[in-house]
Amino acid sequence: MIESWKNFLQSQGAAIENATVLHYGDPDAERLAGVDGTIVADLSQLGVIAFHGEDSMSFLQGQLTNDVRGLNADSAQWNGYCSPKGRLLGNFLMWRQGADYWLQLSGDILPGLLKRLSMFILRAKVQGRDASDETVRLVVAGKGALASVNAAMGAVPASAMHSVATAAGQVIRVGDDKFVLSIVPEHAPAVWQTLCQSATPVGAPVWDWLRLNAGIPMIVAATQEQFVPQMVNLEVIGGVSFQKGCYPGQEIVARSQYLGKLKRRMFLAHVDAEAAPGDNLYSADIEGQATGMVVNAAPAPIGGFDVLAVALVESASTQTLHLKAADGAALRLKPLPYALPE
Repeated sequence: MIESWKNFLQSQGAAIENATVLHYGDPDAERLAGVDGTIVADLSQLGVIAFHGEDSMSFLQGQLTNDVRGLNADSAQWNGYCSPKGRLLGNFLMWRQGADYWLQLSGDILPGLLKRLSMFILRAKVQGRDASDETVRLVVAGKGALASVNAAMGAVPASAMHSVATAAGQVIRVGDDKFVLSIVPEHAPAVWQTLCQSATPVGAPVWDWLRLNAGIPMIVAATQEQFVPQMVNLEVIGGVSFQKGCYPGQEIVARSQYLGKLKRRMFLAHVDAEAAPGDNLYSADIEGQATGMVVNAAPAPIGGFDVLAVALVESASTQTLHLKAADGAALRLKPLPYALPE
């Protein structure tokens, strides 16, 4: 987290721990604002890997799950990076900023992924770097988000998964009412103050709750190498191309798509207990072993936690899933905002 930005947020009432804004003094009110209001949240807890150089596109095309050739200056995409076994090591929101390709991901896995990707650059004309502190990144969401962002940044993309550059930085539209801003640091305080005229500042947990209720997963250290992309619905949200060339794990990802029905999928659920990524799930039909795993979790406005969880489709459809133990708190499934393949 940029030190000057940290100081500014603290002057605005932010409680910050390990580069994560926890809240602005009233977490309960902030969670309620996330339900039907317009919110703004700092994203310093996330990291950014940036790639620069004339071979950046071809290098990333050979490493990631989506078709990087389609990532233009005015577009954005979800993307993933797999092990040779087809298991996700990380996933990203990806956009172009200036001449570079920017990959936003969970901050706790950035060092390992940057090191791993850099190992495969070899003689390519491309360099990867940790760009997390090169800009201030915010997210604005809710019914008034479009007007708020337009007032603060001067422009907004016309549709989701598009991007526009302004004098203050980059605006990436990730949904009808959700915008990620990558702001030049000297412009950040003024942008923040304009946004706060119509948006409520909230801590990172509120954005986590909104993101997971939109069905957007985020791989963290506790869940690396646990899921093929389809298990976390990455292909449903447009994060996998099945027409591009090879990348690590591509054969397994393709086999999962075309050979037989996928046995595990990601579901949205509520549980009246504290949950965390990597927590195991159990059901009565699978005795003695886990039937699934929590991908992401965040406190819900009504109490308890909402979770994205991968589980056996059959178990989730016919049984009650339980958190951490066979007699643990029961999960109540909620509808995802998109349809899963039959």
